[in-house]
Amino acid sequence: MAFGMNRRELLKRGAALAAIAPGMALFAGRGHAADKVVIKYDWLISNGQIGDVVAVARGYFEEAGIAVEFSPGGPNSATVPPVVSGAAALGQFSETPQLFAARASGVPVKVIACGFRTGPYAFASLPSAPLRSAADLKGLRIGVQPTARFIMDAIAAKNGIDINDLTLVNVGFDKQPLVLGEVDAIGGWITNTQALSVIGEGRVDLLVRDLGFESYANVYFATDEAAAENADLLARFIGAVGKGWAWTHANPQAAVEATVAAHPELSLEWEMKTIDLILSLSFDADTAANGWGWFDPASIERQITLFDEVGQYPSGRPAAADCYTTAVLEASAAERPKLGAPG
Repeated sequence: MAFGMNRRELLKRGAALAAIAPGMALFAGRGHAADKVVIKYDWLISNGQIGDVVAVARGYFEEAGIAVEFSPGGPNSATVPPVVSGAAALGQFSETPQLFAARASGVPVKVIACGFRTGPYAFASLPSAPLRSAADLKGLRIGVQPTARFIMDAIAAKNGIDINDLTLVNVGFDKQPLVLGEVDAIGGWITNTQALSVIGEGRVDLLVRDLGFESYANVYFATDEAAAENADLLARFIGAVGKGWAWTHANPQAAVEATVAAHPELSLEWEMKTIDLILSLSFDADTAANGWGWFDPASIERQITLFDEVGQYPSGRPAAADCYTTAVLEASAAERPKLGAPG
C-alpha cells in the first residue's frame, strides 16, 4: 500500500474538499466515467468517518473507479429511505441495534462492514462514586437518554439484575446532571470528548461493552438486492475506505488535520485529543487478524438474542443470517488493512 502523498499535499486536498458543499459529489476527475456511489450517513460527518474523508483526500475512491457523494444526516434526516429507494447505494447506522430493528420491521437491509469494534456508548462517573462494573450498578442513580433505555434493560438481563432494582433517571445529552450531583453516572458516546470535558479530571468511563452489552458501531449497510447485485461496487467502496483508515492509523495527526480542513465545523483541538480513542475503537485483535471493517457473525447472533430477550422485537426477532452478508468483506479483503489498535 503506497503512502506517497506528503502532509502538505494531503492538507491541500483537504482544504479543497472544504469548499465542496455537503451532499455534492466528489468526482475522480481522471477523464473517464466513474461509478457513482452515494452513501447516506445517519449523522453529520465527525471523527467516526475520518477514514472515509481521508479516502477522498488521498484519491482512494478515484483509484477504485468511484465518484463518491457523502450525504450527511442529522436530527431531521432519515437514513433508511434513500438506501431502500436506491437513491443511495449504501448507508451507515450508528450501531447494529438500529439495523436489527429495521430488519425486524420488514426492511430488507443487512450489514456489510462495521467501522467501530464496539458501540461507543459509555457511562461517565466521578471518582467519589465510580461505576466500574455491573456490581456497582445497584445504589447508583444512572442517567440514561430515553432512546438508550433498552441498553439498560439488556445490561440488566445480561447480568441477572432485576431492572426494578436500578435507579434510572431520564437525561439529555448534556453532562450537567452529573456535575450537579443529580445522577451518579451518565450515559453518552465516549467519543464526544468536548462534551465530557465539563465533568473535569479524574472521571471514570465505562463502556457498556464492559457491562456485557455487545454491539458494533459505524455500521455500513445495503439492501439485500444491492448486496447481491452490486457486491463488486460495494467492495470497491469498502476497500477504499479501508485504505483511508490504514493511512489514518499510520498518520493520525495528519488525518485529523485533513478531516478538519474538509469539515471546518469540527474542532481541530478536540479532534486531536480524540484520535487515539477513535483508533482504539476502530482496530483491535480481530481487525489485526481479519482486516478493518470485519464483524463476527456469532456476535450478531448473540446481540439479536439478547435484544429479543428484553422485548425489542414485538413482531418477532429477525434471523441473524438475514441481517448481514460477509461477501463484501471477502471481496475487499486485499484492501482492508490487517492492523491492531495502535500502541
